Amino acid sequence: MLWIALVDRTGSGLWAAVSVLYFTYVTGLSVTQVGTLAAVSGAIGIAGAPLGGRIADRLPLTRVLISLQILRALASLALLTTDNYALLLAFSAAGSFGDRAANVLTKLYATRVSGPDRVRYQAVTRTVANAGWALGGLTAAAALTIGTTTAYQWLLTGDALSFVAAALLTVRCAEPPSPARTIATSEDPAPTTRPASPWRDRGYLAYVATETVLFLDDAVFKVGLPLWIAHSDQAPHGLAPLLMVVNNLMVVALQVPLARFGATTAAARSLLLPLSAAFALGGVAMALSATGEAFTSTLFLTTSAVAFTVAEMLHATVSWELSVALAPGTAQGAYLGVHGLAQSAQRSIGPLAVTAAIATGPLGWTAFGATIAVTCVFQHRLVRDQLSRTALSVPPVTVSEH
Repeated sequence: MLWIALVDRTGSGLWAAVSVLYFTYVTGLSVTQVGTLAAVSGAIGIAGAPLGGRIADRLPLTRVLISLQILRALASLALLTTDNYALLLAFSAAGSFGDRAANVLTKLYATRVSGPDRVRYQAVTRTVANAGWALGGLTAAAALTIGTTTAYQWLLTGDALSFVAAALLTVRCAEPPSPARTIATSEDPAPTTRPASPWRDRGYLAYVATETVLFLDDAVFKVGLPLWIAHSDQAPHGLAPLLMVVNNLMVVALQVPLARFGATTAAARSLLLPLSAAFALGGVAMALSATGEAFTSTLFLTTSAVAFTVAEMLHATVSWELSVALAPGTAQGAYLGVHGLAQSAQRSIGPLAVTAAIATGPLGWTAFGATIAVTCVFQHRLVRDQLSRTALSVPPVTVSEH
């Protein structure tokens, strides 16, 4: 599965770096059309997380993952066959759906096979995935120096082939034990209760709502920092890609060491308090970057990037552990699928939130960081109450399918 993460993210890095350029220069879409395509496909992709998780509670997980990888490969290859806007929209939406569903199912697989070591497994997976993103991005940057239609098409083909390779690697993975599926016979009594549903679990839904806010660090690096620097009179414009490199290197170097501080559910919950401080510091540093000359601005922007990167790593550990700990074992797929909605929704909400902070100025960035910090504190209290109820009401599950 770690090899799959590397191959998958390397291919995604190839396409993520050039998707806007491909739709602009190869298929001839306007800026409005490109934006609409990204928004609509992203909105449809949101459904992939809950549907994928629900299916995985009923069917063998590896088979569903293989099917999703094939769907992603076909969707990418289909983009090469047309410049019709409606078809491009449909193929992009199919790929987005497969991407969000595969992301949740990969997490579910890791949860089932890693057991009590799931936090460390997640940290290693994030490290490998970031290395893949970097490798794919560097390859795409080299190909862009050519700048021909053929170069763009080969990058998209490479993305599709990475999904084919991921599907072939998944074939070799054993099916993990699943408490959600058991073998029943005619002598077994019929179940008297409905399986747990995250849609009827108000506490879990409230937790997912707070997660949507905590995932906003993603929009800071993808939209906020580049735009803030581009419109700054003090900061050098070449600083934006350098801060992205800092972010990537920090995750690769520190994600695994930091994971040991959240190795248990209680420890993960405790990390929400330093996570709150990291978000607040990041917002304040962004605000202060507008108050000085070039050197001071660069210093504060670098401080902000480091703070938001620390927040990203801490939240990755906290989110992984708590999303699993709050989910009943017999419905992990459904619960993790609903949790996946938080990250999917952030992809739409995040750009709006950071552009609002930019439009408001330094005060906007201070409010941005403070809002997420307060949400961390609220989640700290919410999770405590939820874990207390879970411990009292959910019996241990010992039956699994091998």
